[in-house]
Amino acid sequence: MNHQATEDADQMAVASFVLGLLGLLIFNLVLGPCAIVLSGLALARRTGRRGRALLGLALGTADLVILAISVLGSHHTIWQLGA
Repeated sequence: MNHQATEDADQMAVASFVLGLLGLLIFNLVLGPCAIVLSGLALARRTGRRGRALLGLALGTADLVILAISVLGSHHTIWQLGA
């Protein structure tokens, strides 16, 4: 694997971690799946930041779990798109 591909995979791992972390606070419906996909791609491309990719995967999954709990518990999402 060349240097550019490894660097891209490392950036995907970091992005998945950041998106998963942000998804805990806002817009988890979109950011959670994005974090999961990016972490999967980073792991498949053998990132040097494996731990960060795994954290992104865990946080993305947690985003979706929190969304499911909030929807089932209160019958609506935490955030609203309109008035």
